[in-house]
Amino acid sequence: MKTTIASPDNKFYKILRKLDKKKYRDKNNIFKAEGEKFLKEKINFTKIIIKESKYEYLENKYKITQFNNLTILKDDLFDEISEQENSQGVIVLYSKLLTSIEEIDGDVVILDDVQDPGNIGTIIRTMEASGFKNLILTKGSVDVYNPKTVRATMGGIFKSNIIYETPERITEFLKDNNYQVISTLLDKNSIDYRDVELKEKNAYIFGNEGHGISDIFIESTDIKAIIPIYGDVDSLNVSVASGIFLYKMREKIENK
Repeated sequence: MKTTIASPDNKFYKILRKLDKKKYRDKNNIFKAEGEKFLKEKINFTKIIIKESKYEYLENKYKITQFNNLTILKDDLFDEISEQENSQGVIVLYSKLLTSIEEIDGDVVILDDVQDPGNIGTIIRTMEASGFKNLILTKGSVDVYNPKTVRATMGGIFKSNIIYETPERITEFLKDNNYQVISTLLDKNSIDYRDVELKEKNAYIFGNEGHGISDIFIESTDIKAIIPIYGDVDSLNVSVASGIFLYKMREKIENK
């Protein structure tokens, strides 16, 4: 079914304009992803939003009329909700994936109060590339459904089990399910990340860009690990550090 919206007073259009704010993404249980590449993802979308002037091009290339719930916006209305300066003229709406912590199985990545949308998007993308599916974020971390984060994941967000929880509930879950907790932090007892020995189930914790990992996670940590720094800098960006670390852990898993 194809619908055209020409008025800014349209009820659905008013919802679209609010989806840049987390409370409205939560309220409506949807988030948006912008760009042609999302038409190629084999994921069920809730609705496709098309810029009127791009309709013929997108129809010729993707046969978009095959999709249900297709909405066309007048160009000026589309530009109001677009996140991109040179938009490709397509926004896809998805239902948020709701997962409880009890459903997590296997190794898990935990992000403690990470605030930068680009960092989290890159981490999710790296997780997908290195074969890790489970991500737990502490409540207070940036919303992964932020448009900038969705774009940075390059589709990884649709392939990950993502939940938010309190630090207390996370540490309880890890203890009850016999996880080995590995935290990346600078400490006198920290070991080289290359020397970490994995167990059946492992949790890898990465901290806030400024103040690192919270005390509650440090207290429950089994292994403190560091990535050696050879130059004159204090630390690595959290997305870079997680990439280096997770690929080394994947190497260890594959060599078991």
